Amino acid sequence: MPDWTTLSIFIGAVLLLLLSPGPNMAFVISQGMAYGWRGGVASGLGIGVADICLTLLTATGVTTLVASWPPALDLIRYAGVAYLLWLAWKALGSRAGLNLAGTPRVPLATVFVRAMGNSLLNPKALLFFMVFLPQFVSPGQGSIAWQLVVLGLVLTLVSGVFHTSLGVFGAALGRGLAARTAGVARLQSWLLAVVLLALALHLALMTQPS
Repeated sequence: MPDWTTLSIFIGAVLLLLLSPGPNMAFVISQGMAYGWRGGVASGLGIGVADICLTLLTATGVTTLVASWPPALDLIRYAGVAYLLWLAWKALGSRAGLNLAGTPRVPLATVFVRAMGNSLLNPKALLFFMVFLPQFVSPGQGSIAWQLVVLGLVLTLVSGVFHTSLGVFGAALGRGLAARTAGVARLQSWLLAVVLLALALHLALMTQPS
């Protein structure tokens, strides 16, 4: 198991990385704006479950195996682009957003799965776990796989708190928008679709890492 000094440095590095704007940040805030604080929390938890999945894949060597075959990363990337485009289409067609009672228009389980899928279908997330976690592993501290699992769970905890807080913040933004805009539901639909389209474009233009 990693020692406390390593864990402290690791947590600090994770926080610095989380504070830099990225796809998950934009996704969670947009979900909070569209579906309220429950939707924001559900999306944050979805990302957390995706982080656990990626941790297990890293600890078992699956991420290294996938990354060793370059076409696999492109397949994941194109699947992610298609997924985000589909979500944008759904946002435009379903009048996403809050109703007057503040009730989510879609089941929270759907928001949860969307967030998990968005994270898992981003090859950058897979490569991040494969490259970042091993930097804090020490051969003298026991099983490498177990250290990777511990580090991944710590990352998941920090990331989960951060992203659920962002989701609640996004919900507050949505409420503020609702108080000022008569056609807020339709506007939130368009804002959500624009965010999803931007994420799809960013993923489509992502260069293949060396």
